[in-house]
This record gives sequence, structure tokens and C-alpha cells, in this order.
Amino acid sequence: MLPPIPHLEDYGLSGGNGFLPAEPPLEILPPFYAKWESIVRNLQPLLLSKRVRAAVEALPILSTSNLQSEAEWRRAYVVLVFMLHAYVWGGDRPAERIPPQLTVPLFEVCERVQLPPVATYAGVCLWNHRPIFPDEPTDDLDNLACLQTFTGSLDEQWFFLVSVAMEARGAPSLPLMLHAIAAARQDNTAVVTECLQRFAEILDDINGLLVRMYENCDPYVFYNRIRPYLAGSKNMADAGLPNGVLYDDGRNPPQYRQYGGGSNAQSSLIQFFDIVLGVEHRPTGVTRKDQSSANTDDSPRPRHGFIHEMREYMPGPHRQFLQDVEAVANIRAYVEDHRSDPALRIAYDACLSMLRVMRDKHIQIVSRYIILQSRGARNGSLPEQPKPAAKNLATAVPKDNKKLRGTGGTALIPFLKQARDETGEPAIDAWARRLLSNGPMDKGSAALSKVGEQPDGHLEVVGLCGTWTADDSEGGICHW
Repeated sequence: MLPPIPHLEDYGLSGGNGFLPAEPPLEILPPFYAKWESIVRNLQPLLLSKRVRAAVEALPILSTSNLQSEAEWRRAYVVLVFMLHAYVWGGDRPAERIPPQLTVPLFEVCERVQLPPVATYAGVCLWNHRPIFPDEPTDDLDNLACLQTFTGSLDEQWFFLVSVAMEARGAPSLPLMLHAIAAARQDNTAVVTECLQRFAEILDDINGLLVRMYENCDPYVFYNRIRPYLAGSKNMADAGLPNGVLYDDGRNPPQYRQYGGGSNAQSSLIQFFDIVLGVEHRPTGVTRKDQSSANTDDSPRPRHGFIHEMREYMPGPHRQFLQDVEAVANIRAYVEDHRSDPALRIAYDACLSMLRVMRDKHIQIVSRYIILQSRGARNGSLPEQPKPAAKNLATAVPKDNKKLRGTGGTALIPFLKQARDETGEPAIDAWARRLLSNGPMDKGSAALSKVGEQPDGHLEVVGLCGTWTADDSEGGICHW
């Protein structure tokens, strides 16, 4: 018997808001938590004066028993993780020990919202926004504001809000593609085709929002001022946390823990796109041939890759929803079984193409905001700046000068390129396979633009700053 198709309301989701809360996130906690709110309200001057650690250490350990509604628990999570990252990265050197004033309530709140004790995509995006005009739609990027930032800058707000708008714009795809799954079960090819055509349009709309990142988020400001505060404690040896951080609850001997920082790979919406289209992601560096070999002999199956690991950084209901959708996803198999229907094939391949374009655009953003910035700083091509006193993700110099790490702790360019390449693998039509392929092209065959990527995988970026290559680069923003 086939498992039932998930109902959005069972997971707190809707076709109007998707993975965003049904109501705008709470802007301030009850008066009992005024001391917490006072610190996050003054986070910018506290960071500027390097007094944030003293302010946190002067806090009492506040009980979470006064948190009532789900909105209050989510607001508490946002407040505490912003304080946490400001405490860790708000000095000349990262703080290795987290005091009980943060650890005790943070652990209790994280248990309730089913998230790890670190700033996640949910904390900085999903639960950290408000509409400027409540009667206007939330998928309008020009109608959004952030509740909390580290720097108080327009650039940081914009960086978070582009993702919020994309989440809102993609919300209708949830009921749409669940309907497509139901139609495939009923062998209703016309409905499946119509749903896929609409899905491709939604993905195209989201791509239009993604490229708006350039409008109000400056690459230099992002790389040097914003990104360091988003870093987690995993793979952060070069940034000053070789072992991770110690969460001291005042009762038990603290042990080192390592968590990835905020990453758009933690977006349940993007992972939903992959699941419903049947896109499969492997650990970075593992090819289809490697995986096929592993599945035909007695060797252990490859471990899950970064994308699967990021599900542990999603709210529990979102994580469960993705798992339940995986159990019923049938679109890829349905299209393969009905490949004689040209309209269905084209609609499916168009969705893959739009999703791949999204990942191409993201590689361009990472190249401009991370790789170019890091190389410019190391090679002296950027305007001369005073030597920074602080040690963090922006000032860290890897020992081998290559393995720049993103906020989530992963090597980003290889990860992003592979994730993009895997997006085209399920293509049905021969023309689509050629278009979305990364191998050497036959003469006369057109290839989808890959940011100037050559057939041998060499990545060349051409822009206002000149032409440079990123074939050996790692690191970055850790997004998508």
C-alpha cells in the first residue's frame, strides 16, 4: 500500500507561506526577557565597543518557563543565537567557552524548536523578518525588513531578506507539486504536465529574486563585516576554533562541540525542489560511477553529503516533511515511464533547467562575494587596508592557502559545482541531457552557460574585475 501524501497543515506549512511562519515572527519577547532584548537591541554598539561578552556574562540565567506560544519560543531562539554568535566572534579572538547565561536557556529553547545550538537559516531568515506594510505580500522583496542583524547595515538586511522573499515566492510550489504527485498516482498525465509547467515558472521567478542580491549587498561589506558573524564552529581551525566551542552549563564538565553555521543548504524549500524532481545528491567528490560501483559490491554505501547533513539544521517539522515527501515522490519515475509524451518530457526538463540555472547563478554570487574577495585580500589587489586585529573567518589564512571555509564549514566551490551538475542528471530528452551535461560537448551541440566553465571543468569568471579562474578554489558563503 502506498504511503499517504503529506498534508501541509500537519507540519505547520501552507501554500501561502511555505516554510515561513503563518503569522509574521514575534518582534519582542515578554517583559521577563527584557535583559535579553536589551542586548540584541544594542548589539551593534556592543560589538563596536567590544563589550558584548561582558554584557552577556552579567546576565542572570533566565528560565524559559515563561515562554508560552510557539512564536515566543522562536523569538527566544533568534535572540539567543544572535547573542551566541556575537559572543563567539565579537572580540579580537573567538571565544571558545560559552557561559551558562547563554548555554542553559539556549539548550532548553533548542530542544523545544528542534534545532542545534547555533545560528541556522531558520534563525536568521525564516523567523527574522517582518512586512513593512502588513497588507502587502511577503514575497515582495521591497516590503520586507529584518528584525535582527549583527551589523545594522542595509547589506546584511538585504542578504537575509532575499532568501525570505524566495521562500515566500516558492511557497505555492508545495501544494502544486503534492498535487502533481497525486495526479501521477492516478496516471493523469495532463495534470502532471500542467503542474510541472507552473513549477518551472515559479523557479524562474525565484531566479529573478536571487540575482537581486547585487542591488543592495556589497561584496566587500559582506565578506569582511557580515560573513564572519555567521560562521559556526565546525572546520574553523584557521579562524581560531580548532576544537569547536565549549558549552558550559555550570553543572557538567563542558565538552567541545562543533556545528556548521548558517547556510542556505538548510532551506527546506530548495531541498523540496530536489526531492520532487528526483534530483539525487552525492557526497562531494563522489561521482555516479563511484556510487554505482559501491552499490554493486560489498563495500559500504557512501555517506550522506553536505546537503543531507544540513537537514539536521532544519526545524523538526520541516525535516519530517521532507522525509515524508521523499517516501511518496514519483515524478521522475512517472516521466521516465511516459517519455513518449513530448509535452510531459519538456515540462520536466524545463524544471531541471530552471533549477540548474538557480545553482549557476549562485555560483556566480559565491565567486563574486567570496572567492574574488578572498583572493583580492591575499594578493593585494583590493585597496590597502590596515592589518585587522580580529581573528575570524574573513581574516583567516588557511595553511595551504586554498581550503577557505564557508560559514557552514564546507568547501564550497566543489560542493556547489557538483550540486549543480547533479541537477541535470535526471534529464529525459536527448537535447536536455546535452544541454545540462558537463562533459565535453559534441561539435554543433549547444551547452548551458556555466559561468565560463570549460569542458574540462575549469571555471573562468569574466566580469568588471577582469578574468580569473576558480578551478582550485574552495570556501564561501555556504549557501544553496
